[in-house]
Amino acid sequence: MTTASSGQGPSSLHCLRCGLAVTGFAGCPRCAAEGIGANTMPPLADLGGLDLASYPGGPWGWPETLPVSGPPVTLGEGGTPNVRLRTDPAALGDGNAPECGSELWVKYEGANPTGSHKDRAMAVGVAAALETGADTVTAASSGNAGAAAAAYAGRAGLRCVVFSGDGMPPALAAQIDLLGAEQVRCEGGFRVRNAAMAQAVEEHGWYPLTSYSSPSPGGNPYANEGYKSVAYELARDFAGRRIGAVVVPTSRADLLAGIERGFQELAAAGLVSAAPRMVAAEPAGAAPFTAALRHADRAAQERTRVVSHPTAAFSLGEERPCWQGLDALWRSGGTAVAVAEKEFVAEQRRLAEQGLLLEVSSSVAVSAARRLLRELPELVVAIGTATGMKGLGAAGQ
Repeated sequence: MTTASSGQGPSSLHCLRCGLAVTGFAGCPRCAAEGIGANTMPPLADLGGLDLASYPGGPWGWPETLPVSGPPVTLGEGGTPNVRLRTDPAALGDGNAPECGSELWVKYEGANPTGSHKDRAMAVGVAAALETGADTVTAASSGNAGAAAAAYAGRAGLRCVVFSGDGMPPALAAQIDLLGAEQVRCEGGFRVRNAAMAQAVEEHGWYPLTSYSSPSPGGNPYANEGYKSVAYELARDFAGRRIGAVVVPTSRADLLAGIERGFQELAAAGLVSAAPRMVAAEPAGAAPFTAALRHADRAAQERTRVVSHPTAAFSLGEERPCWQGLDALWRSGGTAVAVAEKEFVAEQRRLAEQGLLLEVSSSVAVSAARRLLRELPELVVAIGTATGMKGLGAAGQ
């Protein structure tokens, strides 16, 4: 079986947009010169000969599909549950809406060791860092990525430095501290934070686990391969059923693109009859993908700029659509949905009443998914990216 290549050699990463062979993790320099943040990725894995029914779940369930060859770094991530939500309008207090026969599910990534989907990426990213001989890993984060980076670095015995902004919820900051990372607090927003991380990567040679360059291409391409396991698990868990759409809270589209890559691999191997549509869910105050898809021309889409406003979904928000996300939407025939803050905050409370405590960014995806139910005869899955426990005590909660 042919698998994705490992290592960081000059031929191991290629730009998704133009095909340029690239080393390092700052994205494609040729596309960046055009003002477009395009990520570089290893080849897709060949899943031929693998059996979904016996897939144990998680990034390391099929280690041969990952671009690392060393021992796994793991805390038991993956294998997260699928929770079916009530969609009966009467039960939801909406007596004017017609009843919908479609099913709405949440894949609850809050069940991962540090409480978010980022664990899947950091498990693989830290393993890749070990292969290079790195002694320090670093991340720029609004919370979840920093916590996951700290946990998996600690597991591997590596130093971890997290560049964080001034708006991080106290519970998330405390989690990062307790997990042993060094935090560098940066005032002035994510640009200042990312610039500080970029300087550290250049000057100290620290291994970067997250995005730090501008325009942002997305995160570490090896780490992002961990997100393919979400697709594998969905295909296994809903075997024999058609998933119409997978709705993902989206900022730089690492998770969205990773899930779509997983479905590409599954479809190529004949393990699914058809890949689902991917849907980028965004807060209306920071919705570059929604704005981009209003343009008919793809060249205009990839050059879209918006004014990004702070929202309660603080981990979401970019001024440009990362090209990897557009590519995933184009390939899957997908779309983007912008959700008003009043709507997704109400959704978070409604989910809590059903016993599911999600971070507010995840409720953006559930709100967007509800809109699709009457359009699609198949089931719809929203990705619940993190537990809401981390944000308790923040404004509005």
